[in-house]
Amino acid sequence: MVNVIVAFPRAEDAKNVRSLLVRHGFSVPAVCTTGAAAISHAESLDDGIVVCGYRFPDMIYSELREDIPPHVQMLLVASPKYWSECSGGDVVTVAMPIKAHDLIATLEMMAGGGTRHRKRKRTGPSGRTAEEQELIKEAKGLLMVRNNMTEEEAHKYIQKCSMDSGTNMVETAQMVLSLMGR
Repeated sequence: MVNVIVAFPRAEDAKNVRSLLVRHGFSVPAVCTTGAAAISHAESLDDGIVVCGYRFPDMIYSELREDIPPHVQMLLVASPKYWSECSGGDVVTVAMPIKAHDLIATLEMMAGGGTRHRKRKRTGPSGRTAEEQELIKEAKGLLMVRNNMTEEEAHKYIQKCSMDSGTNMVETAQMVLSLMGR
């Protein structure tokens, strides 16, 4: 499970949020009352989420966002009047006062997205071999001839079939070739 750093200016608020998260199965390695402490803990994580308030004694959330590593996500718990300032798209928000269900659901969504991102980052883009590229090119050519498609239309057709069937483009190209009698 993803690590969550809880950072609020009032220690009591931070401890209450920590207790809620721990009860719901989240790992909370740090509870902070300053932005500097949150940054320090965030830098030691491979990945994670910082759940924080709007203002700290030493900075506001936007300065914190700038200083934490990019692989650490931020969940801002603040009044909706401050949300318009979160225009970067890299800060997720939850309304104050906190509703436990909203906070937990949002964190679970963020944790799931982070897992997919880490997996994609770890595996990297899958490069196709020359043989696989030729297979896709051959399937596109067959679609172009038999169905009077442009190369772009044939490519989009294979791509859509691939997404619809849950297979990769190479497998879809193989299916097209076998169904159309290569």
